[in-house]
Amino acid sequence: MTEAVFRETTAEPRTQSVPLAHLSLELGHFYMEDFEAGPDHLRRHLARVRPWAEAARAAAADRAGSTRPRISTCFLIDDYFTRFSSPAELVPLLLAEADRAGLSVDYLARESGCAVTGKVPVAEAVAGRIVEEPPPGSYGHRPPAAQTGWLANGVRSPTARAPQAMRKAAAWQPPTETAARRHSVFLDVELWNDTPDGQRVWSCPFLAAVWQLARLGLLRHQGDAVLDPHPHTDAAFPDDWDELPALIRLNPRAAPFAAYRTCSVLPNRFLPVEHAVRVILDQTDVDPEALRQVAERSAREGVPVPASVADRISYLFYEGS
Repeated sequence: MTEAVFRETTAEPRTQSVPLAHLSLELGHFYMEDFEAGPDHLRRHLARVRPWAEAARAAAADRAGSTRPRISTCFLIDDYFTRFSSPAELVPLLLAEADRAGLSVDYLARESGCAVTGKVPVAEAVAGRIVEEPPPGSYGHRPPAAQTGWLANGVRSPTARAPQAMRKAAAWQPPTETAARRHSVFLDVELWNDTPDGQRVWSCPFLAAVWQLARLGLLRHQGDAVLDPHPHTDAAFPDDWDELPALIRLNPRAAPFAAYRTCSVLPNRFLPVEHAVRVILDQTDVDPEALRQVAERSAREGVPVPASVADRISYLFYEGS
């Protein structure tokens, strides 16, 4: 005899799915120093971005095969580390210069949204999913990243200690990369630091890793999608950054914000930051249901994605600032 099992529907785990484009194409980041350099600096950046953006579009079209590629563009503004200008002044300038360069910005994001969105502690939630790879031969002497705020892709050089009586000092040993190919490229990434008053400040690489997870459609908090784009319906932009949604859709006909793959066109000064992003993502336990949703949908479309989240990300770096 089979017994009936009753279960509350609210007890069933649920992971919200998000619409997905083929490619999320990032046209740039905008920081305080970029604003201080004046409009000509932004104009030069966008002019340099255009040919690389066209190349990224061509590559996405080739990967999509006979399917018409869905490509959305985005731009990130730093309102986390410094507050400068205002949306009312800066956003129209950005859109005008993008139009002048023959580019269209579909989505605009605030970097502070990668730390906290509404009441969701986004960065803290992602930090809680970091699972460090134990380097070969390690014995747990190194404190975990959750305590130190530092994450490495291998083994640090051992700390020199004063030798005990009748014993020789340990010989120096180099740091080693866990997945080194012939030679190590060791990297130790600062995820955050705490101010004297106890406030946590997330690092640029860590927020950039959160940003990539959002663009890949893999960012969830208690099953709900995070950084959901808000449509921009008003002609004017607010004077205060806090009054602007963390992510806005500027183009009502744009392809989805999140995508199977991302590509960022950036000046080469961002290369160290993006190397750190890969180290972080390689040791982040991404929501398995979100991963499954993306894998199944991309396979149905005939554009399967790499198993490694970090390998879904690409960059085009140009020389200059």
